[in-house]
Amino acid sequence: MEEQRQKSSPGREERESIRLYVPGWSNPRVVVLGGGHGLANMLRGLKAYTKNITAIVSVADDGGGSGMLRQELGILPPGDIRNCLLALANTESTMEQLLDYRFDGGVLTGQSFGNLFLAALTGISDTFDQAVRRMGDVLAITGRVLPVTNQNVHLEAEFENGSRVLGESKIFYAKKENNSRIRRIRLVPDRPQALSESLAAIEQADLVVMGPGSLYTSILPNLLVPGITEAMGRSGALKVLAMNIMTQDGETEGYTGADHVRAIMEHCGRNLIDVCVANNAPIPDAVRQIYRREDAEPIDLRRQEIEQMGITVREFPLVDDGVFARHAPLKLAQALMDVLDEFR
Repeated sequence: MEEQRQKSSPGREERESIRLYVPGWSNPRVVVLGGGHGLANMLRGLKAYTKNITAIVSVADDGGGSGMLRQELGILPPGDIRNCLLALANTESTMEQLLDYRFDGGVLTGQSFGNLFLAALTGISDTFDQAVRRMGDVLAITGRVLPVTNQNVHLEAEFENGSRVLGESKIFYAKKENNSRIRRIRLVPDRPQALSESLAAIEQADLVVMGPGSLYTSILPNLLVPGITEAMGRSGALKVLAMNIMTQDGETEGYTGADHVRAIMEHCGRNLIDVCVANNAPIPDAVRQIYRREDAEPIDLRRQEIEQMGITVREFPLVDDGVFARHAPLKLAQALMDVLDEFR
């Protein structure tokens, strides 16, 4: 009898899928644009709601292990792509641990095995996006992950004091040295070709989500690729900005939520954002202290300013329980589905 009860009781994944049922929507088509840990974190929550996920990921990273492989092998940076693939993976935990493993000795110190695996797949594939698809097949991912472009692109930042720096990994240090806000970023070369699959996914989506993630080095690099914002304009999807919880040292110190929105508008024009989803849960003092050491603080949303720009704001308690002020994946995904239900 005990064995029968165990078999008939829903497992953790089943319980979550039951709890996460969203009335009115069956596998909505969701496109997310960004990079870094913020995007991967959100994907872990979204895959509990829909199988129709397309993650469009920036490829301008030139630091760390990704930067080393980019320089040595001439491939596009694999790190952010790897994180998104692992977030959507449905394989044994051993495989995920293997691909997330970092070497701690020799010439490979700090390098991720997953990065090397994707580099090897790139070597036997015709294009980088084909290699990404193959790795997705190995991991049996929910949805798909696409690089925003197959072309080798870099970021250039211009600061309000007139100085410039080329290279994503150098922006942090240049901003600290200049003690000046970022005025504008651009891609070099400035007109890389977007993947046709990315444009089609955006045009056919029910929901397009920008962020969360680094404003200038994750979100905007995707939006600046020619064709991306145009596809968003043609799409009937609800366009949502997932506002960061904290400011970011070396990018957005002192920024309000309204400042984030203005930066996107100044780079990409108006009418790109329908709804801004933001956190309204308090950040514990102990967590604030940790971030204060890195010159980061909870974002002052300035809701009225955002609404005056023609954008609807919806606030939810989105903070994960822990020592870092991050979005709880399931809470953020539920908020996005709630907003989709409300406006669609």
